This record gives sequence, C-alpha cells and structure tokens, in this order.
Amino acid sequence: MDRLTSLFNSPLFLGFDHFERLIDTMSKAQDNYPPYNIEQIGQYGFRITLALAGFQRKNINISLENNQLTIRGQQENDPDTVYIYRGIATRQFIKTFILADGVEVKNAEFVDGLLHVNLLRVHNEKEVRTIEIDEPTVISKMPKQIEEIK
Repeated sequence: MDRLTSLFNSPLFLGFDHFERLIDTMSKAQDNYPPYNIEQIGQYGFRITLALAGFQRKNINISLENNQLTIRGQQENDPDTVYIYRGIATRQFIKTFILADGVEVKNAEFVDGLLHVNLLRVHNEKEVRTIEIDEPTVISKMPKQIEEIK
C-alpha cells in the first residue's frame, strides 16, 4: 500500500491528492460485518445490499459526502430479554463505500432485513477541451523590462 500512496506524491499527479485519502479510508475498512452484495442492475445501475437481520429502519443512517457513501447502524438492546444462545449479531457498524465520479445514489429500501441502496451511473459523454495559449500580459513582461533598466 505504501508504494501506491507514494505514487500519488509524484509531481505528475497534480490534483490527485484526494486519492491518497481514499486509499487510506479503504484500507481501514476491512471489517466483514455486516455481509453485503454489490450487483449490477442493467447497463448503468448498481445495487448494494446489506444483510441487517434484527435491525429496524429507524436504527439505520445513510449519508453521502464527497463520493463516500457511509451506512451506519446501531440496534437498541432490550434489557428484559434473556438469551440462551445469541447467534445474531447486534453490534453497531459503519460500512463505507467509495463511489466513482458520475455515480449517484438513486434511493434506498429496507425490506425483510435487507437494506438495498440503488446507484445510478450518469452516462456523460467525455468532453475534450482545447486550451488556448494567451498573449503575455504586462505583468509577465515586467521582469525583462526591469533587467533592461539595470
């Protein structure tokens, strides 16, 4: 991982410093709970499905910030319940997904203990721009004129 992050420190990658932060975030998110699937739906759609047995809709929070989709969950424990065996996990979780540019969250549904987050890739044609080279400004000519005065 160090080799990859040092690649983004190269002067050839101007403006890509946010990738280093994304790689750092992804490397920290190694937890396998809760289990999830990512499916492709049609040509431009995706669905992230998380298995959240025992959770209720009110205990799940979904947020999107700077292409980072974060899903948080925390169950409320019933103090009156006595478990003989407890095999269903009830711990809190934070699951983070990094979305590519042009991928938008369409909606989210919670059905039968499964949280579905539907994503849509906005299909934009790539635009090629020509950068014009401007004539030198007065400011850029000044150092040469100062040298001539000396």
